[in-house]
Amino acid sequence: MDNQSNYNHGIIGNGRTCAIIDFDASIVFSCMPDFDSGTVFAAMLDIDKGGHFGISMVNGEPVSQAYEKNTGILVTTFEGKDGSFEVIDFMARCSWDGKSRSRGDVSSDIIRILKPCSGTPSIIVDYTPKLYYAKYPTESFTFGEGRLKSTTTGKLKDGSTVYESCYLYTDLDSESILEKKCILLTDQRYLLLSYHDKVIPPDREKIELKLQWTRAYWLLWASRTHRCDSYAKEIIRSAITLKMLQFTPTGAVLAAATTSLPETIGEARNWDYRFCWIRDGSMTVDILHRIGHHNMAESFINWMMHTVPTKDDSLQIMYGIRGEKKLTEEILTHLSGYQGSSPVRIGNAAYHQQQHDIYGILMDLIYKDLMHHDIPARHPAPEALDRRWTRVRSIIKTVEEYWQQPDRGIWEIRGEERHFVFSKVLCWVAVDRAIKIAERLGKQYWADAHRTLREEIHHDVCLKGWNNEIKAFTQTYGSKDLDSANLLMAEYGFIAPMDTRFISTVELSDKELCRDGLMYRYRNHDDFGEPSSAFTVCSFWMVKALARSGKRKEAKERFHTLLGYANPNGLYGEDLDFDTKRHLGNFPQAYSHLALIDCALELAEDCHDYLIEE
Repeated sequence: MDNQSNYNHGIIGNGRTCAIIDFDASIVFSCMPDFDSGTVFAAMLDIDKGGHFGISMVNGEPVSQAYEKNTGILVTTFEGKDGSFEVIDFMARCSWDGKSRSRGDVSSDIIRILKPCSGTPSIIVDYTPKLYYAKYPTESFTFGEGRLKSTTTGKLKDGSTVYESCYLYTDLDSESILEKKCILLTDQRYLLLSYHDKVIPPDREKIELKLQWTRAYWLLWASRTHRCDSYAKEIIRSAITLKMLQFTPTGAVLAAATTSLPETIGEARNWDYRFCWIRDGSMTVDILHRIGHHNMAESFINWMMHTVPTKDDSLQIMYGIRGEKKLTEEILTHLSGYQGSSPVRIGNAAYHQQQHDIYGILMDLIYKDLMHHDIPARHPAPEALDRRWTRVRSIIKTVEEYWQQPDRGIWEIRGEERHFVFSKVLCWVAVDRAIKIAERLGKQYWADAHRTLREEIHHDVCLKGWNNEIKAFTQTYGSKDLDSANLLMAEYGFIAPMDTRFISTVELSDKELCRDGLMYRYRNHDDFGEPSSAFTVCSFWMVKALARSGKRKEAKERFHTLLGYANPNGLYGEDLDFDTKRHLGNFPQAYSHLALIDCALELAEDCHDYLIEE
């Protein structure tokens, strides 16, 4: 198990939960039964205590790892003097009867097929689960033929008892697994890890069927994806990753699959990203609309409308994947953190922050979603349209009340609230899109009544957010600090991409925030000092801004360089180290992958639609 690697991992998942798998086929992070449940394996957060699920070869080693083309099935190949074998890892996108579960529930089972390719290789299965964040000891024991059960129990701070268990089903000798003995691999075998004790236990035939059904599911899903021939491989891999990060029971989209992977090794910028940020989720769904996966977009919007249903219910920046509003942050002091980078956190205290940018992002999504329907004839349901119009008016009431107040900004500054320029810009976006929505719905009187507000916000930003001395829009009113978020001002239509003020802001941001082709979010000190890693999505934002402001050749060169920084499986974390280009932060990051797709669609000249309907 290589926990010191440059995030040379893959992810498998099925919309219920996922597993992060290292290059040597060790599962180093996974939660069960859901994305936000307690961990079963968390070696990424503590290599000694966290737990892992490894497969090793006696007198051999892993030589390659790759996804089957256009699928979420990960294959790791081992070779040695006695032969070779493959570990085929996946999570099924279907039930035992083979029915697709793209919109419904699926079982959070991890399936590992051991397939000998040559010779008679010998293996050791290192199955070391540490349930519920390894808070309490986990006991594993055989539980009938071909079954192992693992359990943990303990007392929480409030005095309540926690109990967790999981079950490993296999056609290997279970005692040999429990004792980590050498096993001769003479034919294809399987390991199935389940949160549940199976009423109908698996067998080789059912496992093979699940593999074939899952392969067919992903191939069909990929075939429906609009893409560009120039970047087809990268778009499909990013799209599949985003699909894995959507919680199918509700439609919420996770920011990332992990918690507490550090933005910089040894520092405390470690957060739990297993939740749905309105900002991240909305941008993700926007991209999914553009690549043809409208059902995913509709699912997210329905989740959002269900989560914030009433006129007087305030909009949070983030929610739990079932719509939970309270995401209390807790530090797990018993775990040392990724390569010693503590603290390890579960929950996220940022949920109660005031961030005004979310209003514009959410309104932009609602507007773009409406553009995909003929109003009102072809809208999915008039009642849903009524609810969305109510939400639109409710959001604008909030914008009217709060846009002149300071907030925490897009980067969730935990210190003093300030007048962030990007937050004000997105308040303008909220009103602008609301006016366009009203016009599209025939509510002209409402649209006319809010034009003055739109003009007032725009004038305020241009007056106070523009620094004439440095010739750029700044991070906050009255400052000289720059912010990569302002690279999106033209993208949202606040300013024309060829406006001299935007071009000047892009040029100065490139000069001051870019280092060796990678972008800082900002350079000024925050709650934890000066940032020291590149925020991946900002580097993609610079690519898009360069392309839109007339520097397409330079944008393409930057984009191709960024594509070269993907990990061996085509995945990106939240951050990149400026010097080594190693990935940092939570992984894989939805924000990074949606920005990659966005740039690909912008720069390619051979994009086309795939007409197979979802």
